[in-house]
Amino acid sequence: MGTEHSPTVRRRRLALELRRLREAARLTCEEVAEHLECSASKISRVETGRVSVSPRDVRDMLELYGVPADQRESLVQLARDSRQKGWWHAYSDTMQPQMATYIGLESAASEIRIYEVSLIPGLLQTEDYARAVIRAGMVNSPAEDIERRVSLLMARQPAVVRDDPPKIWAVLDEAALRRRVGGAGLMRLQLEHLLAQAALPNVAVQVIPFGGGAHPAMGRPFIILVFPERVDTDVVYLEDLTSALYLEDVAEVDRYNVFFNHLRATALSFDDSAALITSVLKEM
Repeated sequence: MGTEHSPTVRRRRLALELRRLREAARLTCEEVAEHLECSASKISRVETGRVSVSPRDVRDMLELYGVPADQRESLVQLARDSRQKGWWHAYSDTMQPQMATYIGLESAASEIRIYEVSLIPGLLQTEDYARAVIRAGMVNSPAEDIERRVSLLMARQPAVVRDDPPKIWAVLDEAALRRRVGGAGLMRLQLEHLLAQAALPNVAVQVIPFGGGAHPAMGRPFIILVFPERVDTDVVYLEDLTSALYLEDVAEVDRYNVFFNHLRATALSFDDSAALITSVLKEM
């Protein structure tokens, strides 16, 4: 699924453009809200891509901002497209809004840069490994809820092998290989799967061994999503047990890209990483 098919990315692109046009017109969110007869918080949510906006509201905004009539239609169409439902909407019963936003961005990324500390990344997990991880995080949840979450993760994975797949570059701490999620047998299958995925032309896996020393990102996993269109800037995704954070400020994102480059340099080479994975596999 490319950028042009992701309503999440289209909503984000529209949000950035509406904010740019408002600032160019030297108007505040409060002034725009008064004109549209809505709250200033709604304008703020629209400009951060947190909510969709109707084509009619976009027309009113563009008129207020003094955008020439012949330049408005493309943005109005972008508003229409951004209100469509992505495939992940079918799983809305099983995920929080921040996860829906993440999947919408992930589905449009041309490159996904992952640093993970204690787990194999979701896109590279086997179904049984994913089930064990999800079950551990959904204490006292009904089995059907767990299975829905597993199905959602499995539905994301064709992105790895589609006709035009994103580049997936995963840097893992050695702890992710050695944590026996679900027992030794399950972990053997997971590590075999990880090696098979690492052999794909669009997947790169590196491991930072325990002896690799200190580095800037210790203990804090993150994901950087890169998009094919220059207008869609990179996004950093951070997640903890109960919330998620998106970083879009260019300076902050640049810092995470510097961190990731440092991690790649600190990690073992691709061949040595595969050798370490194989060594851990044999110890299971």
